[in-house]
Amino acid sequence: MRIAINLLTEDPRRPSGAHWCWTGVIPEMAKRLEAGEELHLLVSPKSRHLFQGYGQGVSYITYPWSNEQRILRTLSEHLYSPVRLPLSRIDVLVTLMTPVVKVPRYQVIHMKTMHAFTSPDALPPLSRAYRRMSYPRSVRVADAIIVNSESMRSEVQHYLDVDPAKLKLIYEAIDHDIFKPGDAAAARGRVATYGVTKPFLLWVSSLWPYKNCEGLLRAWALCRTRLPNRQLAIVGGWHDEKYFASLRSLADELGISSDVVFVGRVTLEDTVSFYRAADALVYPSFNETFGLPILEAMACGCPVVTSDVSSMPEIAGGAGILCDPKEPSSIAQAIITATEGQGDRLRDRGLRRAAQFTWGATGQATLDVYREVADMRRSKVMRESSLA
Repeated sequence: MRIAINLLTEDPRRPSGAHWCWTGVIPEMAKRLEAGEELHLLVSPKSRHLFQGYGQGVSYITYPWSNEQRILRTLSEHLYSPVRLPLSRIDVLVTLMTPVVKVPRYQVIHMKTMHAFTSPDALPPLSRAYRRMSYPRSVRVADAIIVNSESMRSEVQHYLDVDPAKLKLIYEAIDHDIFKPGDAAAARGRVATYGVTKPFLLWVSSLWPYKNCEGLLRAWALCRTRLPNRQLAIVGGWHDEKYFASLRSLADELGISSDVVFVGRVTLEDTVSFYRAADALVYPSFNETFGLPILEAMACGCPVVTSDVSSMPEIAGGAGILCDPKEPSSIAQAIITATEGQGDRLRDRGLRRAAQFTWGATGQATLDVYREVADMRRSKVMRESSLA
């Protein structure tokens, strides 16, 4: 079994959530490879350093570009793959969302988002159009489609004509060696270097409109008098300067700017410090295919407030406080509930819930799907040989 995993969609300058998923699942699959099983990672010279150290059974197929050159990367996938992959005797191609044309028929698609349909404003017009055109073909030619939540399964079935038997639910996970409880006092000292010097509520996410930071700011304006001497820390970068400016203006208009700290991007290590030090993570997104910060926070012992829509109730699993993301008053009440007497209960439930999500289990389930599709290919080859 020779599996090629297309990692070219990563921009080596700005690794995405998919990158963190691959770096969790690939080493777990590598540990479980049996005799005759190989993983071949499709990388570029600039992205190869993101995927290193997986040991025997894992090798590399180098393409000229990854997503630092989006258009050139797409062209090279479609033009080079029909030649390069057969030369490597690849049995199954694994890729994100969109298949490569004219390659071995057996393909596994990991569908991470349906933002082209659910949150179209989060994508540039060209990317949105490309995804909307390619997704229908993706699900048609794929032999298996891995989704990371029941919510994602529902979205795929709603927007695309797909054979339900192709959809394989495999939850993502977190690294429990990184995301775990720790010294809260040390964590508070670390976050103080970012200007967060009081007890605080936490947001962790990129600042896209669908993530609903606006709703959180409005909720904070409603409940901050019930939670005196606290701050709201917004951890995460932004891609749209105009939108970011509108959030700062809204904080000014609401009279809360003195208690809101727009921290920006931080390192993974410092993100853990924010989780350990926060009174609660507030994650009132309108749409998530998984919602990784929910589990990250829980694993660090941080209570969680999140939305009652999309995948978030599924991932929280009864261990967080749910709210209506469309109603700032609902978010505000959930914050008050989480911080007034519920903290210890939420921490205990969150730790138990997060422990259920491991990369070992995810890696095993993912490798099993690849093996299933490879077996389909072998069976076809044997049938064709017997008829020849």
